[in-house]
Amino acid sequence: MTSVAAGDLGGMGPLVARLGRAGRRFRHADRAHPWVLDAAVVVLVLSLFCLPDLLHAVGGDGPRRFGTAFTRLPVAGMTALQAGLVLPLLWRRRAPAVAFGAVTAVFVLQWSLGAALRADVALLVALYSLALHGPLRQLPGACAVLAGALGLVAARVPVAVPVSDALFFLLSTATAALALGLMIRIRRAQLAGLRDRAARLETERDQRGRLAVAAERARVAREMHDIVGHNLSVIITLADAGAYATAASPERGEEALRLIGDTGRQALGELRRVLGVLREGDGPRTGPELSPQPGLADVDALCEGVRAAGLEVVYRTAGDVDALDGGVQLTVYRIVQEALTNTLKHAGAGARAHLAIAVEDARLTIAVQDSGPLAPAARPGAANEEGHGLVGMRERAALYGGHVSAGPLGPGWTVRAALDLAPRGGAAE
Repeated sequence: MTSVAAGDLGGMGPLVARLGRAGRRFRHADRAHPWVLDAAVVVLVLSLFCLPDLLHAVGGDGPRRFGTAFTRLPVAGMTALQAGLVLPLLWRRRAPAVAFGAVTAVFVLQWSLGAALRADVALLVALYSLALHGPLRQLPGACAVLAGALGLVAARVPVAVPVSDALFFLLSTATAALALGLMIRIRRAQLAGLRDRAARLETERDQRGRLAVAAERARVAREMHDIVGHNLSVIITLADAGAYATAASPERGEEALRLIGDTGRQALGELRRVLGVLREGDGPRTGPELSPQPGLADVDALCEGVRAAGLEVVYRTAGDVDALDGGVQLTVYRIVQEALTNTLKHAGAGARAHLAIAVEDARLTIAVQDSGPLAPAARPGAANEEGHGLVGMRERAALYGGHVSAGPLGPGWTVRAALDLAPRGGAAE
């Protein structure tokens, strides 16, 4: 039995989808031509509830309710009352309170005359429209007026029906119309809220996507700057040194060319690694395997490359640096790379740099201090200069709650960085 019921529900899927599409088309058409639906409601009420009374009146057989004849109205009077009851429904959505008031006034006038008309159903339609489209603050007053009007009707019904029973039936009918209008109104408000929430979520998703793209662009820009800036500085220094050494010592020139080739290949490999992550595609990669991110184990090779360019580097570590995670090691490597590149660029070949990396408890410090250029003019304006390299170092350190400071110290220059290695988010508790 469960499978049969599930099959029945599954078969209703296409029907529900078609009904949903039909409903959307109907709403679009109603928004484009709102008067058409209101006019259709008026024509429907006239056809179903007004014409039968008119035909009876023309035929001379007045309507009877509960076996007792009500006041018989002339055709002209009946037509006027029917028009007063039905025509205000044309404004039931644009001015629901006005339409309800007009219909109620005609309704009270009609029953004051002792006449009963099928067109009285317009009062329920007006009440439903007020609950659906009108201001909610007007509903209590409208309900009070309606209760008084229905009390008048209950007092006019035949004596064979108790007034309490008639009033209960009338109030139940009005309550049903009121509840239907409020239910549809609440449902529409819920759907509007869901649509608004979906639109806001879509906007937030797009914003998160744009922020992620911007962050990735900044990361790639930092990587490109570190890779290209460092290796080009080494290559330029080696090329200059090789040009001077070629005439006096050809073997030194050959060595410089070999080092330039090695540095260029290293730069090309790192560029392939960075650019490889930007590739899009679900298929398997056919290019070369991407190398891992550099870490503290690669700092020795970095220092060797800088030494080959003519800068003497003294490197020492303290603490358990090998236990650092990959992200911290990459950050340390890039900061050291940028600091040594700036030293090579500004202090030049023949200078001396001291590099120290220390880990103590939950704090990591980096210090790069050089002896300064051999000639004072080799580093013009360095004290007032802050390029992209220093900005990139500060951005990397900020990822781990750290900071970077740089400035002159004696004849040379010093760069100091501190990273916070303490776990975040209350992990220590």
